[in-house]
Amino acid sequence: MEQPQTPSGPITLVISEVVEPSQVEAYEAWTKGINRDARKFDGFLGVEVIRPRDHDHPEYVVIVKFESYDRLRRWLISPIYRDWMDQSHGLIAARSQQHLPNGLELWFTLPQARSRGRDPLPPPPYYKQVVLGVLAVYPLILLANALLGPLLGGLPPLLGLFISVIFVSALITYPVMPWLSKGLGFWLYPRAGRR
Repeated sequence: MEQPQTPSGPITLVISEVVEPSQVEAYEAWTKGINRDARKFDGFLGVEVIRPRDHDHPEYVVIVKFESYDRLRRWLISPIYRDWMDQSHGLIAARSQQHLPNGLELWFTLPQARSRGRDPLPPPPYYKQVVLGVLAVYPLILLANALLGPLLGGLPPLLGLFISVIFVSALITYPVMPWLSKGLGFWLYPRAGRR
């Protein structure tokens, strides 16, 4: 049997962590420490921490990028990483994580592909990504023109376009692309339905 191929290009690890409300300060310090140590590993490309708006339900999203799956794996199996995970007990009420290749996949809601030793699902074919992108972007551009057009008319064209791009990008990242990719999951990931 062939071994599944791991992605050779850059890879993103998206981690969602719900922090115990009483431990937010300790979690912030822990995050700085683990991210500082991750930066020392070969292949580390960057980390972004998205902090919660709701202080009663503090959910952090941490996005870590490495230049390859192998480099990310070396970090995840390292004694340093395991030590940081041990230190997180009592700080985090719930944690989930997902490996994503770079590109449009970051916008998709991926089906659970690695349950019980099954091979990961391949990303959708390029043409399906293009179709999904058009279905997401075209209505958002129309909406941006209708809502923002009257407000941005007096601005320099490049500045108005920049504001429109921010509007479209914010909505496409959430909720439009996750909603579309989930709704069209049967078409994007037909293998997931047969498992």
